[in-house]
Amino acid sequence: MFLIILGLVLLAVSRGLPERLTNGKPVPRTLVRIVAMGLMLLGFFTSLIVQVDVGQVGVPVLFGKVTGQVLSSGLSMVNPLSQVEIFDIKTQNYTMSAIHDEGGEEGDGAIRTLSADGLEVTLDITVLFRPIAEETPRILREIGKDYLNVIVRPVTRTKIRDNAVTTMP
Repeated sequence: MFLIILGLVLLAVSRGLPERLTNGKPVPRTLVRIVAMGLMLLGFFTSLIVQVDVGQVGVPVLFGKVTGQVLSSGLSMVNPLSQVEIFDIKTQNYTMSAIHDEGGEEGDGAIRTLSADGLEVTLDITVLFRPIAEETPRILREIGKDYLNVIVRPVTRTKIRDNAVTTMP
């Protein structure tokens, strides 16, 4: 996009150039226009190509609408007007711990729950999860990029509390 804007600026500047300099030499307006057009074409063609790194997928979004297409790792051709949201599909971990800087949350992120006998138990837990590549457009459309705090953390805390009450002595 930067190259396209730079080309447009050069094109606008070339229109304002005088035909001759004060010493009588001609100004190469045609050369400036050719360079401007070249920059705009180069910018257009580079915005067609998106690189997605290993262990990630891309989801194109065009004017706020998720297209449903999943871009696998490598180079992909996309609409130059679309924005590509990148998702990490490698196995990730999320730690909920009582130690201040250990978990994903600032402060105490440990789970406090009651056992079956009514005693309070504090649990430090690490959850391993991985988004499914084919589901990333749906995740982006229905949940957003912050799926960790919207889905992973609350569901994990709820399931751990439910299981702690029924299984702990």
